[in-house]
Amino acid sequence: MELLKGKSGKNLELCIKIIGFLSVAPIFVILGYIAIKGIPSISWDFLTDIPRRGMRQGGIFPAILGTIYLTLGTIVISVPFGVMTGVYLVEYAKDNWLTRIINLTIVNLAGIPSIIYGLFGMSLFVIYFKLGVSILSGSLTLGIMALPVIITATRESLLTVPNNLREASLALGATKWETIWKVVLPTAFPGILTGIILSISRAAGETAPILFTAAAFYLPFLPESIFDQVMALPYHLYVISTQVPNMPEKNMYGTLFVLVFITVGFNLIGAYIRSRFNRK
Repeated sequence: MELLKGKSGKNLELCIKIIGFLSVAPIFVILGYIAIKGIPSISWDFLTDIPRRGMRQGGIFPAILGTIYLTLGTIVISVPFGVMTGVYLVEYAKDNWLTRIINLTIVNLAGIPSIIYGLFGMSLFVIYFKLGVSILSGSLTLGIMALPVIITATRESLLTVPNNLREASLALGATKWETIWKVVLPTAFPGILTGIILSISRAAGETAPILFTAAAFYLPFLPESIFDQVMALPYHLYVISTQVPNMPEKNMYGTLFVLVFITVGFNLIGAYIRSRFNRK
């Protein structure tokens, strides 16, 4: 009997390892394919020059810079409001039917297609508030799109913090806000950071929201303020793949590689910060 249990356990462990490998393998295959096709086109000129000759030559620097601007704008807008909203819902809001409806609505907002956020951003920021197609309009739209994931991640992370930590801090004379700032948030930080990474990575790679609010087909100059239009890697990749005839394949894969590199870079930086924080 013990022998059968031992064999069953080993078989189960083997099956789990195989399933885990099959789940991860497609990701590495896709990343490897993009790297093989995209790396040969990467050069200093490609990364630092502006597009030329109908975007068939030159580089993608305006699109890289635009993506960074939009991503930073999304972080500035979504992270403070998302974390503060999550803190309020867990630490201050009463547990009643209204709070439960708000929490359910926030979760559902995370599943709305990005094109809806794009149309909403165009109607509200571009047309109603007359901000025009600009970095500010795009950042606000992407920030709103990222909020539900950040709020949900913050809320779920705060709920995992044991109440005895809160009670011990209050018993030592700390105020409620001091307890939240110095005890609760540091304990929940790894989970909050995970939600931030996921939402910002998604925002950095979105095309539909910036299509209506921020992105330009082609700009021969760099933006000078948050009220200027901007090129962005996701939209630029869409344009050169579908709207520009006879576009060299290497340019498309080079742009794709840079976009993936930036997105993965954000994830790796976040993972490093989270691991350092966990060790402390």
